[in-house]
Amino acid sequence: MDRNKRIKAAELAPELRARSFEEVCCGFTLEQAVLEASRCLTCPKPRCIQACPVGINIPSFIAEVKKGNIDAAATVIAQDSVFPAICGRVCPQENQCEGACVMGVKGESIAIGMLERFVADNATPVAAAVPAPTGKKVAVIGSGPAGLACSADLARLGHDVTVFEALHKAGGVLSYGIPEFRLPKDSVLERELRAVRALGVKIETDVLVGRTVTLDSLLDKEGFDAVFIGTGAGLPKFMGIKGENLCGVFSANELLTRSNLMHAWKADAATPAHVGRKVCVVGGGNVAMDAARTALRLGAEVSIVYRRTEAELPARREEVRHAREEGIVFQMLSCPVEILSDGNGWVRALRCTRMELGPADESGRRSPVPVPGSEYEIECDTVVMALGTSPNPLVASTTEGLETCHHGCIVADPAGATTRPGIFAGGDAVSGAATVILAMGAGRRAARAIDNYLSTKD
Repeated sequence: MDRNKRIKAAELAPELRARSFEEVCCGFTLEQAVLEASRCLTCPKPRCIQACPVGINIPSFIAEVKKGNIDAAATVIAQDSVFPAICGRVCPQENQCEGACVMGVKGESIAIGMLERFVADNATPVAAAVPAPTGKKVAVIGSGPAGLACSADLARLGHDVTVFEALHKAGGVLSYGIPEFRLPKDSVLERELRAVRALGVKIETDVLVGRTVTLDSLLDKEGFDAVFIGTGAGLPKFMGIKGENLCGVFSANELLTRSNLMHAWKADAATPAHVGRKVCVVGGGNVAMDAARTALRLGAEVSIVYRRTEAELPARREEVRHAREEGIVFQMLSCPVEILSDGNGWVRALRCTRMELGPADESGRRSPVPVPGSEYEIECDTVVMALGTSPNPLVASTTEGLETCHHGCIVADPAGATTRPGIFAGGDAVSGAATVILAMGAGRRAARAIDNYLSTKD
């Protein structure tokens, strides 16, 4: 074995997965997991732990995998993460734990995410230890990664936790935003939701906070001592260009929600998604890759339109590779300027202009600049906008004294405390759209702050 090269897990062949919603990556076998774990140097000052937003003791769990002690590895992970099977699949490890791995200096970093996934998928389930109740009640708004991580930690501390979810299924973005071929819902998401419920967390669905109930009624009338807001960022953004009101233009959120939550990909779906013969997905992040690969599986020819080069794509490298392998076309250095009509109210084409990279912007990336006279058309009958999201304003607009910034995000300190005593917030509702693991980290920090707050109440 070449110690500088990581073990590769098997994947479904591109020609098979391009028309299937089955999970693409097959994961490690036990032999592969032990071999990959054996590459770890067990650094005395492990940078991977510092780079993990929830602080998993990565060398310790890998050391247990190396010895074949999968249950012991799971116990190590469980101290800091409630979603190992999910994070092992969808976290951008290359920018976090794996990006900090010293093995990546001269070779390939340890496949930490794949090992975490292997442990979660193969460990023996253990009954949760339920502590003595404290008598304090906490309401958590939103059952996404921030809300569930906060709930799990609060339940472990003995608090009575109820999660309120607006949709008919729990999981937030894990349920509606990530496709089945990346995150199987029944076999993975539901299993980890059961682990949260086993801690005593109650999850109530179909409760739209701000309409069904308000934060003030939860605190003043229903006996909750504190509230955590983890409502995410589910409000899609559009470009504001001519033609965005045509039939056949919608957000990636809508496509993914219809597919993931309402199973639009099934032949007997009650709420099918309209996907035409040729689809243009505008954007270059993970959501754009998910939308493009979903549209492909629904039978379309798909192009991704992005105004920078592939080097600036914010999506995970693995998702970009999978998209290319499956036959998705990348139109780089292209910026949409208009969506053209067929004369009957439907999309006919996407008009774009060629771009070139100019000076770096405030994010450090080179700004795209239009090339004069370079406009061209891409024939399509569907345009999916995957340009990012912002928080839904409903909760903040119905809660007096809850401050938001000009982006619509709830203002909170690093521990999650908002401008209203007893109300905390974290995840995308505070930071804007980010990653699952960052939201979990925010939820865990807020849980500690809520516990401290509750300890001061009579």
